[in-house]
Amino acid sequence: MTLYIFLASSLSPLDSNKLSLQTMKPAEINLKWSALQQRIAEDFDNEKPDLKVMLFLIGVQELGQGPRKFSKRQKEELMHIANCKLFSMMGFYELEGLDQDGWPHWKRVGVIPNYTLMEQEMVLKSLIIDYFESME
Repeated sequence: MTLYIFLASSLSPLDSNKLSLQTMKPAEINLKWSALQQRIAEDFDNEKPDLKVMLFLIGVQELGQGPRKFSKRQKEELMHIANCKLFSMMGFYELEGLDQDGWPHWKRVGVIPNYTLMEQEMVLKSLIIDYFESME
């Protein structure tokens, strides 16, 4: 099965970093995802992280306050921050600013397509892969 994750119409011509996402096939995404999971597991001396753990890690990174103990609600907010950051890479969100506690707030500036569950997972995985690759 060949499923292309993003349609050309969802990309602006100026977003060349997003074009790599457009042509990544699920098999490529799954290979890169597995390698990323392995790398993160080794870096943290832990088991392979799932999607939620990866979102949490991105949220902590984007918060920029270092590792610490978070409440359940804060963990949910960190995963929301991660989703906003990732979907900002596609132009669907933009950063509004930080609140008094230094937490980022995002606003939606585009309509996110109605993806199937499988497409949602592939989109998130590909965005997470790009996020970590951009940090190298």
